[in-house]
Amino acid sequence: MTYARITGTGSYLPEKVLTNHDLEQMVETNDQWIRERTGIEKRHIAADNQTTCDLAEQAARRALEAAGRSTDDIDLIIVATTTPDRVFPSTACLVQQRLDIHGCAAFDVQAVCTGFVYALGVADKFIRTGAAKCALVIGAETLSRIIDWTDRSTCVLFGDGAGAVILEASEAPGILSTHLHADGNYESLLTVNVGVSTHFDAVAKGEAYIHMKGNEVFRMAVNTLGRIVDETLEANRMTQADVDWLIPHQANIRIINATARKLNMPPERVVVTVDQHGNTSAASVPMALDVAVRDGRIQRGETLLMEAFGGGFTWGSALLKF
Repeated sequence: MTYARITGTGSYLPEKVLTNHDLEQMVETNDQWIRERTGIEKRHIAADNQTTCDLAEQAARRALEAAGRSTDDIDLIIVATTTPDRVFPSTACLVQQRLDIHGCAAFDVQAVCTGFVYALGVADKFIRTGAAKCALVIGAETLSRIIDWTDRSTCVLFGDGAGAVILEASEAPGILSTHLHADGNYESLLTVNVGVSTHFDAVAKGEAYIHMKGNEVFRMAVNTLGRIVDETLEANRMTQADVDWLIPHQANIRIINATARKLNMPPERVVVTVDQHGNTSAASVPMALDVAVRDGRIQRGETLLMEAFGGGFTWGSALLKF
């Protein structure tokens, strides 16, 4: 049986750091309020001349180095992003050009904060069916471009960054299962309600902003992520005790803690980066993975549960042997 196995991880954060104290000078808020409600201390912001592709390229190169692979080995590129450089071509094609890769399939996935889990699920299917042998899967965002910096309910939450993995065909167990879901009935609770085919004038004027009904999103996220945990464990005939690490989407420390309680996971077995990165949407899960791999917490052979919830609503999980 062929599995898709993560052989290398990488991440990249822009140099500019925006702290809670910096935000106090921009909007009516304070450090204590932000920490208590979100767990966030700071976030990274892309420079004016930095694009999502720029961040994705750096994360990709670090993942390739960690896997001991060259660009010649890559036969599939998937980029999860809700903030692409252009309407077209895809950010994946732009990354492909930067890395001087030619001919393989390259495309974007848009599932907002669940984007990387979706992309991982798609890449897993490519590898299991033999359609690809070595995939580059990236989550990358420049959310600062769609933030209303006068809206304290959203501007404190989000940041920019990119994370990547190399996923290779292997006889050893890797990704055990992925579980992907969506329900568009809740689109109004977390949205950027303008686009190319509707209210494009707002895009042109730089007024395309994230809008969120925070309390409703929080309740839905906690309940939905609890169900996806049950679904994932049941599908693999595993119990909570079989999971070594929880790697959640880094949206809000209260949501992370609620999901950890559902799994009976002690805090030291939950990878948390939201305090340092904020919510980086599709980039948050692969960045958190890379941080925990590089600092030595996550070891080969351990069982990891990734989960995420995002606008759409979308939600999903991936259970894997690292």
